[in-house]
Amino acid sequence: MNFDEVVETRRSVHDYTDESLDDKTLEEIFERVSLSPSGYNLQPWEFLVLRDDDNKQTLREVAYDQEHVTDAAAAVVVLGNKDPAAHAEAVFDDWLEKGYVPNEDVRDALLGNVEEMAEMPEDERRVWTTRSTALGAMTLMLAAWDEGVATCPMEGFDAGALADEFDVPNGYEPVMLVTMGYPAEGAADIENERKARRPVDEFVHYEEFEPVGETHL
Repeated sequence: MNFDEVVETRRSVHDYTDESLDDKTLEEIFERVSLSPSGYNLQPWEFLVLRDDDNKQTLREVAYDQEHVTDAAAAVVVLGNKDPAAHAEAVFDDWLEKGYVPNEDVRDALLGNVEEMAEMPEDERRVWTTRSTALGAMTLMLAAWDEGVATCPMEGFDAGALADEFDVPNGYEPVMLVTMGYPAEGAADIENERKARRPVDEFVHYEEFEPVGETHL
């Protein structure tokens, strides 16, 4: 598919066939995920792919019993590392080697900046990692659909229970779940009228922010 077709025909799908997702297809999808942008190119994302029935059932239980977790060929737990410095040394060594920074002093200064970020309060680091990790998750959904694999992002789950069940360390933020599989007949039918989208001129603001509607926060 070309880009327009991928974006315009992607749907969030709950109904999947029984066809499995093989390693090769998943690897091709995640190769494209690896190209996603992130702050300082620190790539804080981690993806836990679950295809085993027992593991998917466990995930379903912490996702408020949503059926498509177990119906899908795979369910992906999208995690964000809350330590900005986790991969910083390798990232900035690469920048130096490829000439993106002129010398070791600049490289060391960048590393110092990120190490300071690692000292931010946890709530700020949670926001930081969610921003970049969500970019990777969107790439996952678009790359999957380009392979004919449907997805559905999910934010309805018990993050604490998920971490306990799958031994996720405290340093990682469960950002979202994504179910993946080949869509059942009609489940991704673009002939069905798309759910309403806000018009562009309502959410794009030029030079000055003028919110439309009321806020309840």
